Amino acid sequence: MNTPITSQLQLQTSYRQILNIAIPIAAAIVVPQINFITNNVFLGHLSSEALAIAGITGVYYLFFAVIGNGLNNGLQSLISRRAGENRPALIGRLFVQGIYISLAIALIGIIASYSIGPGILKASIHETEVYEKAISFLKIRIWGLPFLYVYQMRNALLVGTNNSRYLIAGTIAETIGNILFDYLLIFGSLGFPKLGFNGAAYASIIAEFLGMAVVFLVVHYKKIGSRFELFKHLKPDFQTCKLIAVQSFPLIMQYGISVASWEFFYILVEHHGETDLAVSNTMRNIFGIFGCAGWAFAATANTMVSNIIGQGREDKVIELVKKIARTSFIIALVCGLLLNIFPHVFLKIYGQGDAFVSYATPVLRIVSVALIFMSFSTVWLNAITGTGNTKVNLGIEIITLCIYIFYVWLVLEKLNLSITIGWMSELIYWTGMFSLSYWYMRSGRWRNKKI
Repeated sequence: MNTPITSQLQLQTSYRQILNIAIPIAAAIVVPQINFITNNVFLGHLSSEALAIAGITGVYYLFFAVIGNGLNNGLQSLISRRAGENRPALIGRLFVQGIYISLAIALIGIIASYSIGPGILKASIHETEVYEKAISFLKIRIWGLPFLYVYQMRNALLVGTNNSRYLIAGTIAETIGNILFDYLLIFGSLGFPKLGFNGAAYASIIAEFLGMAVVFLVVHYKKIGSRFELFKHLKPDFQTCKLIAVQSFPLIMQYGISVASWEFFYILVEHHGETDLAVSNTMRNIFGIFGCAGWAFAATANTMVSNIIGQGREDKVIELVKKIARTSFIIALVCGLLLNIFPHVFLKIYGQGDAFVSYATPVLRIVSVALIFMSFSTVWLNAITGTGNTKVNLGIEIITLCIYIFYVWLVLEKLNLSITIGWMSELIYWTGMFSLSYWYMRSGRWRNKKI
């Protein structure tokens, strides 16, 4: 007997349901982080300069990646709401229009990287050689954007329809592809050309294509496409596109200005020299990999809150968010302890020597505490996304980032203090984020929002 579609789409608020959704999402989120770290491990063995440049190029590409993530989260909230309402026929229409929007944004990103991107980086980077290598890398790397965006839309579909367990197939393909082609193209092994720093760019593009292709094979094989009529409504639908855009645009702005602020942070660090930039790049890697659990629970909060509201169970929302935040906090606490007990284990993989490890360890300890703060703050913030009040997300981000930007400018540029003090900005950022998000959700002002 087939399981009724209602029981598959409408979620419960148990810890088991939370983990069933969050664990596959964590596996999917960790892949871009593993790819980024893999690139940096190979590049760290190539040269210290390559590792430092990778910090700037990584954050630049991340800016465009999180724009797609904003679109993904908005689309995911809409799909989850339709799932909670048990209206599966509308899910395919949302997905296809989301693909169209994502490809249009990817085209804009590519054009911008060739036209205005070089000017922005040239005005920001002091070293001419660093600038030239960064631009050369980015003009290759940016062509992976369409594959990444379609991959992210797939995430919205699978998570929003309670099929997050299928995320792992694409993640495995992308990870294997990235590691393999990093080795082959950076160092020129097995007859492949030795491309050095730019080899990492080509490897990442190939990996993103493989991840996207495998996911669509899984969607076809598991008949998810036919179940939700994914390819039945291929014509552009202005009303559906408008709905997705209205829901997602504040999130795109939120993530965009957030990463732009992080790029500003890295530019200020670059003024302190190559070593500080390389250390901060490793912190970005570590924050990325250990933050995956927090981001997974944040995505879980988004989809579960929207689904539960779609079922008409608004009275269960705060209890649900507390459960998700509590689980995320416990995992982050364990990760933070591991980072503090074994800092050398996580720092030595970059092949930079004992002096580098010693210099980076105090920064790592600050990052470990920031990860704990992030674990519950991002859950409460994404709960707001699930309610559909994405303009509130943007408002909270703007207020918090104003404080963050002033702090890093004052500490790193004006007072010229150490990057250890500079990285304390993360504690300020996440404290502000939690305070405002928690207050809004507890206020109940999100109730009766229709999307």
